[in-house]
Amino acid sequence: MRPVLAAALALCASATALLGAAPPPGTPLPERMADTGGGEQLITAVAPDTGSTTGTVTWWDRRDDGTWAESGSAPARFGAKGLVDGATREQGTNTTPTGLYDLPYAFGIEPAPPGTTYTFRAVREESWWCQDNSSKDYNRWSEPRAADCRADHAEHLVTYGTQYAHALVVGFNYATPVRGRGAGIFLHVNGSGPTAGCVSVPADAMRTILAWARPAARPHIAIGTEAGATALTPY
Repeated sequence: MRPVLAAALALCASATALLGAAPPPGTPLPERMADTGGGEQLITAVAPDTGSTTGTVTWWDRRDDGTWAESGSAPARFGAKGLVDGATREQGTNTTPTGLYDLPYAFGIEPAPPGTTYTFRAVREESWWCQDNSSKDYNRWSEPRAADCRADHAEHLVTYGTQYAHALVVGFNYATPVRGRGAGIFLHVNGSGPTAGCVSVPADAMRTILAWARPAARPHIAIGTEAGATALTPY
């Protein structure tokens, strides 16, 4: 077995699905996935393999007949240490968690792009994202920063003028946070290189995604490898 395929299978061992016969060549990725989150919109963030720091983000709309149409795509960046199974990820590893996640809300230092209907939170001087495992606000926006959230264990959002010009919160470890699993995973604007675990895209693509996303369509993001993306399940 090729090393990349073996790694992808191991990565998705907890997300095994019976997919039936192989789909015809050219079938859109969402139509090959075991789960797309149940909504009418989907973002796929796909890397060639688990060691990659680059790949492609594509956003899709479900047609009335159930098939999927690509609405746009852009080059993507991932964590400096590649991708790892979201169910076993550890905080501070600079890895991007694979899995299928909801997108709770958008935020930004700059105003919401024209046409944005998604819930959008403006970043202010007192806006922080808490990554302190001992805090009640772990993996939450904290404004002002909670007294039990140490400043050196939190991101002062306004200081990331480029990356957080516009962003979407990725629902990794969000609904019921597991301490030590990781905090502050976003889809955001590119910085100078690989991310610390987020997924990033060029600024114009991020603006386009925010104008495209519709809350009623319940968009999700699927993060994975080319070999393993079809078997992703929600975390």
